[in-house]
Amino acid sequence: MPTPTEHVARALRDITVPRTPERVARGQYLTEGLLQCFVCHSERDWTKPGAPPVPATKGAGAVWLSKPWLVAVNLTPDVETGIGRWTDDMLLRAICEGIGHDGRTLHPQMWYSSFRALPDEDAEAVVAYLRSLKPIRRSLPQTRIPEDEAKDLDVPEPLMAPVPLVTSHDVVQKGRHLALLADCAGCHTSWYTPKNPGLFGGGNLVTRGERKSYSSNLTSDPSGLAHYDENIFREVMRTGQAKGRELSPIMPWTVFKNLSDDDLNALFAYLGAVTPAKHVIDNIDAPSACTICGGVHPLGKYNRPRQRTLVNYHIEMVESGSARIGLMTDSGFAR
Repeated sequence: MPTPTEHVARALRDITVPRTPERVARGQYLTEGLLQCFVCHSERDWTKPGAPPVPATKGAGAVWLSKPWLVAVNLTPDVETGIGRWTDDMLLRAICEGIGHDGRTLHPQMWYSSFRALPDEDAEAVVAYLRSLKPIRRSLPQTRIPEDEAKDLDVPEPLMAPVPLVTSHDVVQKGRHLALLADCAGCHTSWYTPKNPGLFGGGNLVTRGERKSYSSNLTSDPSGLAHYDENIFREVMRTGQAKGRELSPIMPWTVFKNLSDDDLNALFAYLGAVTPAKHVIDNIDAPSACTICGGVHPLGKYNRPRQRTLVNYHIEMVESGSARIGLMTDSGFAR
């Protein structure tokens, strides 16, 4: 068995990110949309549809509901309680490489494994936008990762080469890149059941404090989004309503609604190109055993693996000249 590669965090660079209006605007689009930064780094108003960030705490950090020892830091430029004393490269290294300003490895709840695919231009745009925020003084406790989890945290592989902009005009490839950055598969794939129905096949139980929700099947299978087109997909992402039903607030549609039509269409095109996964899953009905994923979830009893139907035919060999021909009998065929 190969020995895992041990990495060392790269040294910090002395760089300053230019803060042009265009770059700040791009950073806002990413931060408040695709990357969902303020979904974690703000208090959320769970009394409102989609549980949007509380405006007074936007970017000012929050204690993770289901892990009270995990703290999403204050991302506003307050010098005492936020990022005001951090260098630009401290931010870039934390976002894309998972190394905190103090050199520690960040908890993977910070999606640096996805954000490492951010083009340098976009990562710098995020930093420029965070620097433009109004400073909010908000003291929070430090993250204290339990020892049994901390011992398994390896230093992520550092980024030693530039990450270029994605220039492909292929809408499916563009959607694939967007889905990677948003970590859509992280929630919408059943990683923790005995069997995985397939990428984006849904069934992952996502929790936020006392709230729980099973993720949806996003593939084009009839048990997924086969009845969607890009117009319906955009409407669901913008309104948080699917066929008159309200999406769980755990699904952060309140930020995805900020994505452009082109980006939402690209995401939908990519999901349509993913191998369909048969997996009926919802958040209605009582949980029941599912033979496809091996887990227990609502509507699980309606999942049955696709099977080939084998018919027992009697093959009667008859002579036809010099050849022997097999005829199906007892099957409705005439002899």
